[in-house]
Amino acid sequence: MREKRQKEKKNGILSKLKKILIFCLFIVGSTFVLLFTSRLETVIVEGSNHYTSEELQKKVLTNKTDKNTILLYLRYKYGETNSIPFIERVDIEIVNLHTVSIQVYEKVVTGCIEYMGGYMYFDKDGIIVESSDEKLSQVPFITGLSFNKMVLYEKLDTQKDEIFDVILNLTQLIRKYELDIETIQFSPEMEVTLYCGKIQVLLGKRNTYDEQIAELKNLLPKAPNKKLTLDMRNFNEGQDRIIAKPRK
Repeated sequence: MREKRQKEKKNGILSKLKKILIFCLFIVGSTFVLLFTSRLETVIVEGSNHYTSEELQKKVLTNKTDKNTILLYLRYKYGETNSIPFIERVDIEIVNLHTVSIQVYEKVVTGCIEYMGGYMYFDKDGIIVESSDEKLSQVPFITGLSFNKMVLYEKLDTQKDEIFDVILNLTQLIRKYELDIETIQFSPEMEVTLYCGKIQVLLGKRNTYDEQIAELKNLLPKAPNKKLTLDMRNFNEGQDRIIAKPRK
């Protein structure tokens, strides 16, 4: 009787082990098949303005295993990834076994200044969020300001913190009206001058520049490729005359 019980117990243990082994083999086999059949073929990129879809894919798909949809997803979900200039983060979602969607979240940049042969990009609060040898055409170049120090991920050290509110107001308006402004220049008295190609625009010193920038949207198409200085320092809404002089 005792031998029979021991034999039944042994058979029970072997049966459980057999079931566990079958289950493990099923999981391993399913995983192997899934990985083998999930070759990445299509990448959908959303939210990227700094980089084209092709450029961003080259920066995201950097490992040999990234050619597998599932392994790419797992790496960006749980593993370590390299930082990408001007990108806060990327989220990757699996659309199907052969397609992933990359959602890009870019760093908010309002302007840049030149420093030691490169460019320092800062946000609306004056915090430097990126440094690069590349000058982005869509980010206004700020000149005429002096800073005590520049440290990445720290606020630009200047005696006039209110200047960042002025820069934010200008850059928001420039984007709103889709103006191709290359440079925003400040004088020692904080008067603003814009440069758009060969055109120089004198805006003076104000708290906001909404009226002037809105009118500038209408003025610039009337003077293509002309080397002019537009004096809008005393401009008021509804004014129908703007002083324009040839630039020397």
